[in-house]
Amino acid sequence: MAFYKKFQSKLNDLWYPKAITTGTPITTDKVADKLSLLSTVTRGDTYAVLKNLGSVMADYMAMGRTVKIEGVGTFYYTAAANKKGVATAAEVNSGQINGIRVRFIPEVKRSTSKQITTRSMVDVDVDWTDIEKLANGNTSGGNTDGGNQGGSGSGGGVDENPLG
Repeated sequence: MAFYKKFQSKLNDLWYPKAITTGTPITTDKVADKLSLLSTVTRGDTYAVLKNLGSVMADYMAMGRTVKIEGVGTFYYTAAANKKGVATAAEVNSGQINGIRVRFIPEVKRSTSKQITTRSMVDVDVDWTDIEKLANGNTSGGNTDGGNQGGSGSGGGVDENPLG
């Protein structure tokens, strides 16, 4: 079950559902445990691979490459430039870059007619529930249309109190 809260836009004063995360982030240990249950690899082996995945991806992206993880998606760097633009292309230099961001595009599978048939990590049945209803003890009536899904991040596990 995923959660949303009611959010009023300051731009137009209209209300929207906004996706929220609950509980503490899922740890590498928990991910390794679940992956080891789904495969023939031990928890320790899975953990070791996961711990090194970030640095391996960073090495490749630092070489100007994108990293595509099958079943997950594509990761790549973008540069954030300072607000001091220059008049000509010849004046552009790396000193104008003041930050790096990692961008992510979920994997997409297309049919022969080029229509999207699967978007990894997105095309799952998500039962959206108003977090206020959970706080009041009413978990029935989940909304499955998703709406405007602002926010992002890791969610809590089933055994965790989403309000704590």
